Amino acid sequence: MAIKRKLFDVYLTAADLTVQIFGASQEALKDKNLTLDLTRFLKGKSCEARFHIVKKDDKLLGEIFLFSIPQSYIRRLIGHDISIIEDSFVVKCSNGKLRIKPFLITRNKVHRKVRTELRKQAKEEVESFCTGKTKEEIFNAAINSTIQKIMSKKLKKVYPLGICELRMVEVLKK
Repeated sequence: MAIKRKLFDVYLTAADLTVQIFGASQEALKDKNLTLDLTRFLKGKSCEARFHIVKKDDKLLGEIFLFSIPQSYIRRLIGHDISIIEDSFVVKCSNGKLRIKPFLITRNKVHRKVRTELRKQAKEEVESFCTGKTKEEIFNAAINSTIQKIMSKKLKKVYPLGICELRMVEVLKK
């Protein structure tokens, strides 16, 4: 005889919403991964988040471990006569390590020295923001674009930017 499946509520901590997942039992859903498209919640900015489902106090919680912007959205942002600046670095937070990949687009083509300075300033700004914060607070800030706004204000003093985004924020394994 077939196992009867039903819907279970999973609370996603970083996105602050509850989704329903189809499964046989809570035990069967434990330790599964969930990919969620956050485009509707972020005013059309295409991005997705991945959550790891854990069971705490007889409730299912989704802990975020990856926030990313798809390559197709980035390709749409790129125009002509601009400079693209990307970087990747590891940041320590109070309860783990995160790999953060900022993505910057200048309004015009710029020299390598300016691109290097923008990359360096972006890294310093993100590292100063992340010290003393938990992973969940950093993911919330990335989803709500508060890190991006802080970076943009600081970096536009070096050179005016068209776009200042975090292409990826992911938790590194212990």
